[in-house]
Parts: sequence; structure tokens; C-alpha cells
Amino acid sequence: MEQLSSVYSVPVCEFAEVKKPCSLPMLSVDMENQENGSVRVKNSMENGRPPDPADWAVMDVVNYFRTAGFEEQANVFQEQEIDGKSLLLMTRNDVLTGLQLKLGPALKIYEYHVKPLQTKHLKNNSS
Repeated sequence: MEQLSSVYSVPVCEFAEVKKPCSLPMLSVDMENQENGSVRVKNSMENGRPPDPADWAVMDVVNYFRTAGFEEQANVFQEQEIDGKSLLLMTRNDVLTGLQLKLGPALKIYEYHVKPLQTKHLKNNSS
């Protein structure tokens, strides 16, 4: 039922109960919006995980994707026990079909996150 508030003359509506946010600790990260709509998450020890994804535990991977805006999809990485080494071994096909994610988020996860992490890791470890 809608009624007007006498002080501000704005509608006051009854709302369904809102779920409280997940109580898992979220890490403070440095993020940049990219022209292509992706978000770049800068990795550092300030994020609470090692800078090299090969050293990430499963929860580091999960928190990385949660922080990058893939809350729902991050749970799949936990269910599938994807740690940093596994993440770096993933192919496009693994992400698009193996994880059984919706196509849109899966494409973004691979192209804007997995692939760049793999490239950065290879570049940093090929010298």
C-alpha cells in the first residue's frame, strides 16, 4: 500500500524483506573500469592474495571473481575446487562449457580475467 509521507511528500511503500549481504569477509581491491565494459582488478598483497595466480588457493580464486563482480559464478570455482594453478590451466572451452556457467558471464570471465591472468603469468615467468 502506498501513502505519502507528510514531511517530504514522497511515496512510502511497503517492501519485501531484503536479504542481508553475505557475511564472508570481502577484501579491499583496486579496480579500474575498462572501455570494453570489463573491470580490471589490480593484484597485490593488499588484496589478501599472492600476486602470482599460481600461488592462489581456491578461496583466493573465489574472492577474485567475487570482487570482479561475478558473485554467483564465483561459487562454481569453489564447488569445482579451482585453485590458482587450475585457473591458469583452464582453456576457453573449460570456462564456457566445463563450469556450466551462462554464456555471457563465462565469456567475460575467460576473455577479461582468465586469459589476461594466464598471459601475465606466462610473461612474468618466461624470463
